[in-house]
Amino acid sequence: MKRIAIDMDEVISAFSLKCLQLFNADCQTKYTLANLHGKLLTELDQRFHEKVNDYLAEESFFLNLDVMEGSQEALRRLSKQYDIFIVTAAMEFPASLAPKYQWLKKHFPFLNEKHFVFCGDKSIICADYLIDDTPKNLDTFKGEGLLFSAPHNVNNNAYVRLNNWKEVEQYFL
Repeated sequence: MKRIAIDMDEVISAFSLKCLQLFNADCQTKYTLANLHGKLLTELDQRFHEKVNDYLAEESFFLNLDVMEGSQEALRRLSKQYDIFIVTAAMEFPASLAPKYQWLKKHFPFLNEKHFVFCGDKSIICADYLIDDTPKNLDTFKGEGLLFSAPHNVNNNAYVRLNNWKEVEQYFL
């Protein structure tokens, strides 16, 4: 079977939404995902630099991420025809390893836990496809890179874009 490597944050988990919710509560702002159009969180508001490390250091942050709409159903169907690997750059925040693992087991119990890859550099991944929201991860990937739409990457046209999990299914099935 062919292999599909899938990023976690912003592809199957709503990372930016959780960050915005916490930041809005802390700083009495009302930012939405629309405010991130073409920007990283740290470009949205300078104060975010001060807050982000605190958010990501909390175990509950990764445990309580929302699941991206349609991802569970799509991955269940894809896993019948492809080897699915969840690939997440977790080394920058080592405290995220256990919570990310627990989150994956809770929300994607049908996936093989031996196919959960916690890494720092995704160029080591050997798969046919990589679905990721970060173009720099696709730049060094040796297979076919597919850009999963996220507010911060809307201006990137270097890769085939998949806007949601329905489009992911259409691409592969």
